[in-house]
Amino acid sequence: MKEKLMNGLMGFAMFLQNQKHFRAIKNAFSSLLPIIIVGSFCTLFSNVVCNTTPGYFSLANVPGMSWLGNLAPMFTAANYGTMNFIAVGLVVLLSMELGESCGVHDRVLPIVAVGSYISLCSTTMIVDGGDGAVYEIANALTNQFTSAQGLFVGLFASIGSTELYCRLVNSGKMEIKMPKKVPADVSRSFAVLFPCVITIFAVSAIGTAFEMITGMTIFSAITTFIQRPLANVLTGLPGYLLLVFMTTLLWCFGIHGTQTLKAIYEPILLAAFAENEAAYAAGAAIPNVISTPFMSCFSTITGAGITGGLVIAIMIFSRREDYRAIAKLAIPCAVFNINEPLIFGLPIVMNPVLAIPFMIAPAVSAAFAYLMTVLGFCGRMVVNAPWTTPPVLMAFLSSGGSGGAAVTQLICIGIAVLIYIPFVMISNRQQEAEQ
Repeated sequence: MKEKLMNGLMGFAMFLQNQKHFRAIKNAFSSLLPIIIVGSFCTLFSNVVCNTTPGYFSLANVPGMSWLGNLAPMFTAANYGTMNFIAVGLVVLLSMELGESCGVHDRVLPIVAVGSYISLCSTTMIVDGGDGAVYEIANALTNQFTSAQGLFVGLFASIGSTELYCRLVNSGKMEIKMPKKVPADVSRSFAVLFPCVITIFAVSAIGTAFEMITGMTIFSAITTFIQRPLANVLTGLPGYLLLVFMTTLLWCFGIHGTQTLKAIYEPILLAAFAENEAAYAAGAAIPNVISTPFMSCFSTITGAGITGGLVIAIMIFSRREDYRAIAKLAIPCAVFNINEPLIFGLPIVMNPVLAIPFMIAPAVSAAFAYLMTVLGFCGRMVVNAPWTTPPVLMAFLSSGGSGGAAVTQLICIGIAVLIYIPFVMISNRQQEAEQ
């Protein structure tokens, strides 16, 4: 039974890791991470450093520091240029990743993908003028199409357009051959002319036909029937706990569960974070409890499985010299949320005694943090701090300066310690029995 389970999980993980679309999505989001971090920290600086609103907790409201308010437009512009265009960035990066896996390295490919995606977006706005009149604004693209709201449609548009373009290019049947005397870059532009035209026209035609038949745009359909239901599942506590369980289960078999499933959960959790970040920047109520930084702060603190709790439990309760030696080596790594020395050194992989708390601790921690957030003690996540940020500081930054979030993260580590203690003591007895 164990062999069948292991083979099944290995097969599932290998499919996700080797399937070119999932691999391209994962790599694209990884490449997008620096832009997301820059944008979210710009929001943090705008509110914590530059906000001059009377009575607001900000460095600019400290006597003699009001000049910091002059820097607010700089951070606001940088945030707009990053967080409000992550859907476009994803389309570009995903097309490049997928194009490389298909053996196509044309520099025009990302532009084709962006053009295809924009052709699915509405460029007409209906605006209430406030005087009882309604105005129609043409040739305008709202940020719902360029920000995180457009991530899911961007995924489908980028994959579809890139696949079509690469197939046309690789077939060689659409190529316009120029004389040898023509410069190589000019010759290549003509060689891919028909694939560019056919790809963009095909995507645009599909979008137009869909709207004529159904009365709604493809963007609206994907958002309504795919993105929102998935968001309701993964940003709800039961669905999120199932996700956490699956990631840790894969880790127990030596598979990087967080990275393996990233292509599935990242678009949803990132969109939820973007909604939080936008609300925080606007001074509105934060809508989502679970988002990308929530996972970093309360499910993978000190590494997947919250193994910082295991390090503490080993240092206090373990009588095994091998465990204590590895735990000492793992302490510096745990501070920066890296735990491979423990996972493969103790090991936790294929070790039923330690695998059980490894799967339980993150789920209990996430449930506790969810409860503290709903009760209002822990601030909601509005900044995507780097995943290597040390615990406590990570929660403080990610929540926009909430002391309750820092305390909650510290308690979560304590909960993990309590969960690991009985199993560390079982390991003591296990060694005695072996001797």
